[in-house]
Amino acid sequence: MSTALRVLITGAAGQIGYSLVLQIAKGDVFGRDTPIELVLFDIPLMTNALESIQMELIDCALSNLIGVEAVTSEKEAFTNVDFAFLAGSMPRKEGMERNDLLAANVRIFKSQGKDLAEFAKPTTKVLVVSNPANTNAFICAKYAARKIPARNFSALTRLDHNRAVAQIALKAGVTADKVKNVIVWGNHSNTQFPDASHATVTKNGVEHKAPFAVGDSNWIENEFITTVRDRGGVIIEKRKACSAFSAAKAACDHMYDWITGTPLGSFISMSVPSDGSYGVPEGKIEKGMSWTSFSGLVFSFPGLVFSFPVTISDGEWTIVKGLELNEFAKEKIALTIEELLNERDEALGACEE
Repeated sequence: MSTALRVLITGAAGQIGYSLVLQIAKGDVFGRDTPIELVLFDIPLMTNALESIQMELIDCALSNLIGVEAVTSEKEAFTNVDFAFLAGSMPRKEGMERNDLLAANVRIFKSQGKDLAEFAKPTTKVLVVSNPANTNAFICAKYAARKIPARNFSALTRLDHNRAVAQIALKAGVTADKVKNVIVWGNHSNTQFPDASHATVTKNGVEHKAPFAVGDSNWIENEFITTVRDRGGVIIEKRKACSAFSAAKAACDHMYDWITGTPLGSFISMSVPSDGSYGVPEGKIEKGMSWTSFSGLVFSFPGLVFSFPVTISDGEWTIVKGLELNEFAKEKIALTIEELLNERDEALGACEE
């Protein structure tokens, strides 16, 4: 038996965490023959819930699950982890302003970035699920950077990507596996830009551009975008709770592709630190700082964590370069860049408080 992977899930007692643990434990991400040690982390108030999840996982009698730890100590949680799903954050409460929520979560992810730097492996791959996911990932990467490179951090846009794929498939009358190369640009927020202009749809054995397969350019530039962008809010309104198993499934898809790679000719949407592509600000360089990133350069902080089209090979992502963007797309991307810059500056200010 090969050495077990140590996999951390923070916020494990929450709705997304609860939906996530079984998918990981039974091999949907790392393979059914890969031994796994799961580390379930949450705040002390959730100890009983954590222990009940631990019991349920043991009761599943999974041959590849060789250990389950339920912990409330950061040191126990982050020590020697290979992969981290960060799904724990401060939820927005009634009467809470957006900047209060951002400040609360900045403190959490600053602390967890430091924990990763102190206790985790330098090769640890980190997926931030909790919102505001892009900015949380940015802060976490900044404070983990003395040990872990920025490119080992990503944020979850795959739920938006999967929603976009599903909407095109429904409109074109095909199954979701017949749709590829949809892009979600930018922030996981209402400024995100779901883009079908480079997507293709295979119908009756023939591959078509998505706008042709759908046959409705007005839908592509209007209803498609708003449906994907607003989907989470609609689910909250109807369910009185956030998306849970769809978000967990998207997190598994994201990490699975990060490990196994993307098929030739296909790309996915993934929020990663920018290298300057498509005009998205890259990391700030200051001589003497210890933040490391793409190729040994020295950064005072990483690039904006921005959803790009990426290909993946041998566990390393690459932003797809040179895609043609029309004025409509450029305007949408500029809006989401502006929002992320504002979030970043607000978050950096909160770090200094």
